[in-house]
Amino acid sequence: MQDSNQIARFEQAALPHLDAAYNLARWLTRNDHDAQDVVQETYLRALKFFGGFRGGDGRAWLLTIVRHTCYDWLRKNRRYEPLADFEEELQDIESENPGPEAMLLRTVESQQLRRALEELPIEFREVVILRDLEGLSYKEIADIASLPLGTVMSRLARARRRLQQSLTTPIREEAHL
Repeated sequence: MQDSNQIARFEQAALPHLDAAYNLARWLTRNDHDAQDVVQETYLRALKFFGGFRGGDGRAWLLTIVRHTCYDWLRKNRRYEPLADFEEELQDIESENPGPEAMLLRTVESQQLRRALEELPIEFREVVILRDLEGLSYKEIADIASLPLGTVMSRLARARRRLQQSLTTPIREEAHL
């Protein structure tokens, strides 16, 4: 049983990272509802083992648990998930008053990027999500994924290369038509 002081410390260490936990779970499971289940299980596990948390970076600690929980979930549920709508927009730059054409182009580009990310093998997808969407350092990713730093860098480079190929291939094909 947890005492109220420990629960308060847990909430302070873990709750601010709920969005990051969901984001990683969503990209790894490729499904909103499954990600919600994984995050719920993650927080239950994190609370249960919070006594072993020695302070430091609560975000990295929690994302490590998310990652392990996701992989456990994937091992148990090895079904293929169709691409699901993802509510979060992947837009880098917003103009003040975009016209309908600009909005359509952004939507199409966002959908292409989302699809390209979801088609990446999971070991590549997770490093891209942790680095480019969550802003973690290579060292933090290495700690979370229990990988050597060089492997993280290699996977990230290979993932970005695959994304670039995936996103530019349709453009090249259209140019040849």
